[in-house]
Amino acid sequence: MAAAIIITAVLGGGVLLFARRIFSKRKTVKLLSYPAAMMRGKTIIVTGANCGIGKATVAELVKLQARVIMACRDLPRAEEAAAEIKKAAGPDQGQVVIKHLDLASLKSVHSFCEEVIKEETKIDVLINNAGIYQCPYTKTEEGFEMQLGVNHLGHFLLTHLLLDLLKSSAPSRVVVVSSKLYKYGSINFSDLNSTQNYNKAFCYSQSKLANLLFTRELARRIEGTGVTVNALTPGIVRTNLGRHVHIPFLARPLFKLVSWLYFKSPLEGAQTPLYLACAPEVEGITGKCFANCEEEELQPKAMDDQAAQRLWALSEEMVGLRKAGGD
Repeated sequence: MAAAIIITAVLGGGVLLFARRIFSKRKTVKLLSYPAAMMRGKTIIVTGANCGIGKATVAELVKLQARVIMACRDLPRAEEAAAEIKKAAGPDQGQVVIKHLDLASLKSVHSFCEEVIKEETKIDVLINNAGIYQCPYTKTEEGFEMQLGVNHLGHFLLTHLLLDLLKSSAPSRVVVVSSKLYKYGSINFSDLNSTQNYNKAFCYSQSKLANLLFTRELARRIEGTGVTVNALTPGIVRTNLGRHVHIPFLARPLFKLVSWLYFKSPLEGAQTPLYLACAPEVEGITGKCFANCEEEELQPKAMDDQAAQRLWALSEEMVGLRKAGGD
């Protein structure tokens, strides 16, 4: 028993020392403050809205009296999250609408968009927030590697199908949640679907780089339409995104401590997507990436127009928007 305690203490000290070397001391994030009715009359879609950054973003938008469509795969969890959000929002709150969306199924994306287009007269903001992180090798309904399929291709098709409604609602905004881990990825055009080799960390980084290239190319294509698109990197946030990462049992309490010391809360992580959805000073700005509510300088590979156009064309083929080799 004593030996186990000593080992745990040594491991704990090592984990904390390692964390201090890897993570800088987390600065307190300044929370945004907007007039209570700022988003009244606005309709906003948030994907992956039942937990983490998505849920926190919805909660803040509802307080600003927006009408928010929570686009979620797990409807029972979405219902539970919506009840918590409405309870916390107070009497003068916006509206919450729950719709099913499974980004791992192109059929589900089509069904969701058909329903939205039929029922909604406008969409003011689309927040592409949902994501999956370092999961074991699995495939989407159409056979795409899961991280590429959910993080990039599902949102690629979703945005494309809603683009006409966004244009008719202009000025409107698209917000894309990426990650600083894009820095460790590249677009493997020879094996984009990772059928030859699968590295879960690389595939996540590849999908997040794809988010940035998508943002850049979309901004170019819709210039002058009144629709803007910007990406963001939220930083390290305490969410269940890392549920597929194995942490040894004895290290879990220590990891939880480290996360409280060094990671952002979901509310803090939601500040930049909230800023890009609401802030008047972002009106007209497009094709950029933000972190902590400020424009972020990206690595050259995230600003490669040739790669962005090539990825766009390949993504269109993969989701069925055009035939392989077509114009």
